[in-house]
Amino acid sequence: MSNAKGDRRERELVNRLDEAGFAVMRAPASGSATERELPDVLAGNGDIFYAIEAKSAAGDKIYLDGEEVYALVYFSRNFGAKPRIGVRFDHEDWYFFHPDDLYKTDGGNYRVKRGKALAEGVDFEEFIGHSEKMTLAEIGEDDDGDEEERDSEGIRQILEAIDRGDLSIDEGVEMLG
Repeated sequence: MSNAKGDRRERELVNRLDEAGFAVMRAPASGSATERELPDVLAGNGDIFYAIEAKSAAGDKIYLDGEEVYALVYFSRNFGAKPRIGVRFDHEDWYFFHPDDLYKTDGGNYRVKRGKALAEGVDFEEFIGHSEKMTLAEIGEDDDGDEEERDSEGIRQILEAIDRGDLSIDEGVEMLG
């Protein structure tokens, strides 16, 4: 991917975080040859602070140099932020990972595949605290609360999943059946 496209994607992420109410800045030295490694984006909302290494690709795999991941973790620890790798594939949204959740190659580098991002990554809405990912099994689990309240909440969660596009209408009907 070209640097111009990468820069554009970083600015896109900064703007979305800003619109979500985060104080955010794109590190001016990110991606340049400096002695001090900085994350691409710093973001916080008063409750949570992130140091983000942002990567995007047109293909189905994103590779990260092991040294830049280690530098992100080191900076985050010293700064008091949570280290996150933000990945964006063409025609997809941003997905986020803790560095420990990435696949480590034999050469000490890291890789994220498109399928893993879609299946296991934290999507943007969950990342900013506006939603929480639930599996279908979790939706069907019983609480200790009132049965009618559980049924109502379960129906609401299924409808919200359909609305977000996480479930098809047929899958929702089958779950409610």
